[in-house]
Amino acid sequence: MTLGSAFRAFVTVACAAFPLLASGQTWPDKAIKFVMTAPAGSSIDVLGRTIGEKLSARLGQPVIVENKAAAGGTVAVSDVAKAAPDGYTMVLGYNGPLSFSPLLQKLPYDVQKDLLPVIITTSQPNVLAVNAQLPVKDLKELVAWARANPGKLNYASVGNGSSSHLNMELLKSVAGFDAVHVPFNGSPPAVTATIQGETQLMFAVMQPLQAQIQAGKLRAIAVTTATRFPLLPDLPAIAESGYPGFEALAWNGVLVPGGTPKSVVARLNAEINAILREPDVVQKLHAQGFDLIGGAPEDFAALIKGESDRWAPVIRKLGLKVD
Repeated sequence: MTLGSAFRAFVTVACAAFPLLASGQTWPDKAIKFVMTAPAGSSIDVLGRTIGEKLSARLGQPVIVENKAAAGGTVAVSDVAKAAPDGYTMVLGYNGPLSFSPLLQKLPYDVQKDLLPVIITTSQPNVLAVNAQLPVKDLKELVAWARANPGKLNYASVGNGSSSHLNMELLKSVAGFDAVHVPFNGSPPAVTATIQGETQLMFAVMQPLQAQIQAGKLRAIAVTTATRFPLLPDLPAIAESGYPGFEALAWNGVLVPGGTPKSVVARLNAEINAILREPDVVQKLHAQGFDLIGGAPEDFAALIKGESDRWAPVIRKLGLKVD
């Protein structure tokens, strides 16, 4: 090869690589779409809009929140998995479409191959809440009532394959009672059904339950952490209420399409870590029961895989499938 041909070959390779390099170096130069796996008014929506507003200010570009609550969050995750890997589309996901649904049904995406984790945003227990008209004050009374009144309990979940769904199925199994699953697309309609008596109980994080508990329409009776949750100290853990070893968390995190430049992932991770430490964000989200986490992309990747590995035998034992 002559010096001239070698130089031409170098220029060709360099030009081919330039768009990828440039995209990372100039990012962001336009609006970013932030897809929510739950509807407006849900805990994910509140969390996503809080992060999105702060992120927009830090990056100097609009962050446009788009809610796609269908199919337990799997539609939102699928759309982002198929989006261009340019750093302008991201999703706020949770256990359901990331760790649980792949164990329950065939999905149009592979979490490990089609998505890149950016950061764990939050982790919190699910709260077991009942319609205030149900004559029970604690978990022991709930289980006794359910056993004495077979066929009279329906429970709401925030979607098929969600932690809200799996936590109740696990509780039914270990406590020995029955209740019919009624899945909804997100927490707002699930909460509405429970306060109206269409369903009588549900698991959800505290944020969508809080106002209805304060209004006396719902009664919170337990949390799913192994011990009492510091942000909700008055609620006993299921594990201390007769079912030792019961533990489950609802977590959230940001992902981007697979193939997104590492520099963009690193910038998003750094910015969101900083946002999660801002005092006003901490105060606002702690008041709604969110425990702010943060960390590296690798931490989130390990959490997604670890949750799948942990729940796979539980799902097999319970014989669960998407309704």
